[in-house]
Amino acid sequence: FTILIFFLLSSAGVESTLPSSKAVTLPASTAEKMPRETLAVVVSAQDIVVEGRIVASVPDVMQQPADLIPALQAELTLLAQRQTVRKENADAEKALTIVADKNIPYKLLRKVMATGAAAGFSDVSFALQQKPDL
Repeated sequence: FTILIFFLLSSAGVESTLPSSKAVTLPASTAEKMPRETLAVVVSAQDIVVEGRIVASVPDVMQQPADLIPALQAELTLLAQRQTVRKENADAEKALTIVADKNIPYKLLRKVMATGAAAGFSDVSFALQQKPDL
């Protein structure tokens, strides 16, 4: 019984901290590394969400000819400045994780990545759902 409790307690701290949404179905991967704590941009079929706040509508973004999404860029720039103030090393890489539905078109993902880079995030990664071992 003690071993079982120890196992449950030790494995409880390993859970990922990425935001979850019923509107987003992540692609599956065989990634072995656990995700690190980063700022997450959630891209569903309808909205682009940063820290629980809707910043842009996907249909509106898809109609824009430009690669930059102004509302997302403003939000990411503000959050990047807050991160810099909280950290001692202002030159540290700013990391961003894109949590996108697996059916999102590449054109939209390219716009989100370009906007993140324009806001000063140099380390962009994608969230994946780990496939179970067979």
